[in-house]
Amino acid sequence: MTHNMINKRVWFITGASKGLGYAFTCAALKAGDKVVAVARTIDKLETLKAAYQETLLPLNLDVTDREAVFSTVKTAIEHFGRLDIVVNNAGIMTLGMIEELSEMEARKMMDTNFFGALWVCQAVMPYLRAQRSGHIIQITSIGAIISGPMSGIYSASKFALEGMSEALAKEAEHFGVKLTMVEPGGYWTDLYLSMNYSNPLDSYGTLREELAKQYSEGSADSDPSLAAEALMKLVDSDNPPLRLILGSMVYDLAMDALKKRMNAWEEWEAVSRASENAIPAPEGYRVTKEEE
Repeated sequence: MTHNMINKRVWFITGASKGLGYAFTCAALKAGDKVVAVARTIDKLETLKAAYQETLLPLNLDVTDREAVFSTVKTAIEHFGRLDIVVNNAGIMTLGMIEELSEMEARKMMDTNFFGALWVCQAVMPYLRAQRSGHIIQITSIGAIISGPMSGIYSASKFALEGMSEALAKEAEHFGVKLTMVEPGGYWTDLYLSMNYSNPLDSYGTLREELAKQYSEGSADSDPSLAAEALMKLVDSDNPPLRLILGSMVYDLAMDALKKRMNAWEEWEAVSRASENAIPAPEGYRVTKEEE
């Protein structure tokens, strides 16, 4: 995809006031594109607008509010006339063992990480379908490929996002709309500063100690600007992938996880195949023409 100052692309970025979202916003603006940058708090975006008065539209939005999402997307369309790139980046994290997280903590992550992105997709698709173009980018996580202790519900929200997105990609393709799931590794973002922790149970004390030791030996995270550079290459591609991993360490982890999964499938192939033997539908399952 090529573009110039006459034919600027219009972005819609959620969670745009900090971290990866802010880096994406800055990169798009520097490229000469227009950006509708939405977030719960937009003070930082208002400051940025001084340098991009004509091409930046900051808007307050809580993506968990479906009605507000649809209204905000409509406002964006009315302001810039179209949308070309939609980045579902808004996300939150609460770390805790599965047994520890409260219903409120679990639902809050699902509401933001999964349902928030779903509402945005539902709101933008009618416009993208009508113009028969566009690129939806779902910021998922390495946690959508590999889950582990203390990140189970966070990963569940990202697994859900990818499951929905894989279906949407096929539906959107029919109308000329592209979709890519971007799976980042570690970046120095405000997610680390804003994330919460569950109330710990003493029973998991030894496991927490093991995890703390592993994390202390881990590598440092990267500058969000590197993720933004990768995203710009992605949106410039005429044939973007369905999934894109960001980071060498997470790329290796993902490949290793996939190989282990395939090895397990192959090891149990005989059991898998033996469990299937098609037979005619039982009498109770047959639908008569009268019932149809």
